[in-house]
Amino acid sequence: MNNNKKKNNNNPLRELIQTKNAPSAVGTYNQAVFAGGLLFTSGQIGINPASGKIEASDTKGQSIQALKNIEEILKAKQMSLINIIKLTVYLKDLNDFSDLNDVFKDFFQNINYPARSTVEVAGLPLGARVEIDCIAIEEKSG
Repeated sequence: MNNNKKKNNNNPLRELIQTKNAPSAVGTYNQAVFAGGLLFTSGQIGINPASGKIEASDTKGQSIQALKNIEEILKAKQMSLINIIKLTVYLKDLNDFSDLNDVFKDFFQNINYPARSTVEVAGLPLGARVEIDCIAIEEKSG
């Protein structure tokens, strides 16, 4: 039995989020899924969506591009950086932690930082140095 079916076609359990302004998935996943007022992005690496390639060789440059990709996915759901409540960062080398912090200081500027976990991993897709995923919350209206 397929457990991935919707309850009914008029009220789906989740909404798939896609934008051409962020890299297409390089596997069997979507850029993001929205459900229950929360947006969950798939891990973003430093792929420039215009070229389809990782252009930066360093952790700083790849982190900036990964965060830009997340920002574009948020925009596709009319969200912004302020909606982010949690980021998980996967680093190829934990010695790059200070570079990552520098990027976050510049990128988030006057926004309160979201919660974050950072872990070192043995490898990342396409030889990336960093991968970042995001959980964001929808703003309540009225």
